[in-house]
Amino acid sequence: MKGALDQTRRAFWLKQLHQWHWVSSALCLIGMLLFAVTGITLNHAAQIESKPQVTERRENLPAPLQAALAGIDPDARPAPPVPDALADWLKGEMGITAAGRVPEWSGDELYISLPRPGGDGWVSIDRSTGEVLHEVTDRGWVSYFNDLHKGRNTGTAWSWFIDIFAVACLVFCLTGLFLLQMHARNRPTTWPMVGLGLVAPLLLMILLIH
Repeated sequence: MKGALDQTRRAFWLKQLHQWHWVSSALCLIGMLLFAVTGITLNHAAQIESKPQVTERRENLPAPLQAALAGIDPDARPAPPVPDALADWLKGEMGITAAGRVPEWSGDELYISLPRPGGDGWVSIDRSTGEVLHEVTDRGWVSYFNDLHKGRNTGTAWSWFIDIFAVACLVFCLTGLFLLQMHARNRPTTWPMVGLGLVAPLLLMILLIH
């Protein structure tokens, strides 16, 4: 009777673990490929040549906006955000998303940093002449995906994705570990292989990383 109960319990947990394991693996598949490939490109970043492309664009603010900027105290604390009217103009005329950003103010200039994955960007506005200079640096697709790997300048949505992806990976690994434990009796090399996966990086850290 006890043996039958044990078999029933084992069958239940095997079914549950397989279910969670394949679902989490399906959710993780593309993300794991992305992070594995970008792990290689990050590890060999010095050997991968990158030729940044810099583009500039110049415009002039309409007189009403220029006058509105002139009336803002650059020494105010906390620093004022980008005015809504200016943010709308930058979006409509130059495709720049500046709403909600806190720029650097000075008596002569308004400077807005526009960091982005795979590159950089900024826009400066001369408060006396109204001249707008927008510069974008693009370091290519490899740099773009490397920055996705690091979560550099990727925004809130991607930050949430990384957290959810990490949880799915934990589920995938832990269910895999329990499945290994349940099948280890019939696979004698299971724990030596798991042990190798633990010992190898530990030896590298202890002996070769200084």
